[in-house]
Amino acid sequence: MPAIDKAETIRGRLARARHAPIQAYKELTVGDDVSLWQLMRYELLTGLFGPCPGALGFLLRQRLYRSLFASVGAGLVLGRNVVVRHPGRMVLGANVTIDDNCVVDGRGAPPGGFCLGDGVILNRNCIVQSKSGRVVLGERTSIGANSVIVSASGVEIGRAVLTAGACYVSAGTYPIDDLTRPVMDNNVVSKGPIRIGDGAWIGTSVVILDGVTIGRDAVIGAGAVVTKDVPERAVMVGVPARQVASRG
Repeated sequence: MPAIDKAETIRGRLARARHAPIQAYKELTVGDDVSLWQLMRYELLTGLFGPCPGALGFLLRQRLYRSLFASVGAGLVLGRNVVVRHPGRMVLGANVTIDDNCVVDGRGAPPGGFCLGDGVILNRNCIVQSKSGRVVLGERTSIGANSVIVSASGVEIGRAVLTAGACYVSAGTYPIDDLTRPVMDNNVVSKGPIRIGDGAWIGTSVVILDGVTIGRDAVIGAGAVVTKDVPERAVMVGVPARQVASRG
């Protein structure tokens, strides 16, 4: 499996910037290619208006946060205490909703490589993070509360995908055959992006592992662990997930 150089992940970049705390903070939040003025604007907007409650907070974030993103459509809804990292890499469609306490982190994506399509909903307490590679959520996709999506080599979710709460989508893994050092000191390896096809339904607390492709209109039952590709329209349950039916 191809390895992802840890020196190019955020951990490696932060290590290189330890001698300059402000540089390390820029690496974490907005990127090292952002000017000091842009960092100050980011700090002002997120610090003052991120926690602001009620209709006033909603209106202020809707109007003022737009300037942080590479591109954003009409009708943006941002809840309270949303953490936005590297927004300059993010493209948001129209009518995107990001609920309270979510984290959206594009730091490992290429410019414009963190994309939320029209009508995407991230429900409360979700984390969507690119450590490396693109993150793309298609139109009208809804991610259930307390879910985590982490990209090491790419996560691509199609249109009108529904996930229930507490799902975990994790692209990338660590090799475990080297016993001379801790697992975390190895480079991340990946079989490739995770892909979820249009119209799929992912049940509560499903785990989807590295390199898996889930076909369009498939259904994954609650609590399943998906370790291999899923055919279109398949109904999968269990640990590891196995096919028990087809939708036609």
